[in-house]
Amino acid sequence: MILRNALFAAVAALAFASPAAAQSILIKGGRVITNTGAPLERGDVLISNGRVTAVGANLTAPAGATVIDASGKWVTPGVFAAMSEVGLSEISGSGAPNDASVTGTMVSAAADAGRAFDPMVTAVPVTRIEGVTRAAIAPSASGTLFAGRGALVSLDGRPDSVFRQRAFQVVELGEIGADRAGGSRAALWPVLEAALRDAREYPTRYRSGQGGAVLSEIDAQALQPFALGQGLFLVHIERAADIRELIRFARANPSLKFAIHGGAEAWLVAGDLAAAKIPVILDPLVNLPDRMERLAARLDNAALLHRAGVKFAIAPGPGSVDAHQARLVLQLAGNAVANGLSWDAAFAAITRTPAEIFGVGADLGTLAAGRTADVVVWDGDPLDVQSAPTAVYIAGRAMPLVSRQTRLRDRYMPPAK
Repeated sequence: MILRNALFAAVAALAFASPAAAQSILIKGGRVITNTGAPLERGDVLISNGRVTAVGANLTAPAGATVIDASGKWVTPGVFAAMSEVGLSEISGSGAPNDASVTGTMVSAAADAGRAFDPMVTAVPVTRIEGVTRAAIAPSASGTLFAGRGALVSLDGRPDSVFRQRAFQVVELGEIGADRAGGSRAALWPVLEAALRDAREYPTRYRSGQGGAVLSEIDAQALQPFALGQGLFLVHIERAADIRELIRFARANPSLKFAIHGGAEAWLVAGDLAAAKIPVILDPLVNLPDRMERLAARLDNAALLHRAGVKFAIAPGPGSVDAHQARLVLQLAGNAVANGLSWDAAFAAITRTPAEIFGVGADLGTLAAGRTADVVVWDGDPLDVQSAPTAVYIAGRAMPLVSRQTRLRDRYMPPAK
């Protein structure tokens, strides 16, 4: 507790100071990855008032600006964890409170991750010092097909860290969804269609006493904006046959917005996914047939999707998301490169593309004038496990490169002889 409080105090002192937001910062002479074009081999990035104001070569620092020498280093947009439970639990897998897990039948679609997010949990700075500046977080409800509403969060540790509430609705449409719908995919799709009708007809049928065919009133109210096409359905799905059925369903309901989380067999239907413009959030290390819906999983899934023109992001798959492991997304991207994906596509899949999938790509994921200044300076290639950030900025604020782990290291490491 003492370590946790001391860490938060250090973050708060830095993050809440208003001069930090207004300060101009010039990062000079680094290898700048903009995600908008070719890298700038000796480029500069100018930050003012929390935004990138210029990217180029030989930029002049405004009066009073802090100048950061990035010679020999890499400068990139902050990493966006496309799926995580960071901030929803302090100690995953223990008996301690875990706000990522919703049990019982009272609430499912209405579960709201944004209202449970705690910017003070130790996983936030642990993740941030690895270069991750934003994350999509979601609950995991076990009652129905609908697992709850996810949110988009900043990892700056501030009280207002949730910058988009109810950004997406998680839906189980694979083996887990079939089990919840009565044990068969034959029942799953009719249940989904009935649930969407319940949501669209809220509150009329509930106030008339008719009630919902599938959903409780609280879940129907929460699901309604998504059922009307005003939000994204993030679908947990793996099998190629299930993905084909989702594509057919999406074509029959053109107002609805879908993205896939999982997609172990997505490479088998890559052309159809590209045509349907349904993006995929995948784990490039999923390559074992550990269950029937993943029989065709393979390590070059990301490369094959990229070749077919499918928009995709990289993140741990369903069932593998952990509050303390969002930072591993960089290693996942590196493994995708080792299995045929280009470096540029892999890095975009953990920065620009997640922002685009969740509807914030106009402001995050790239380094360009006018964009929010989430900027990371690295001592080497970000996808190399031996590299680490030397500076992290979130909305133009310098973040302390300190976490509970670094404090424990410093406390117990034997002194150098």
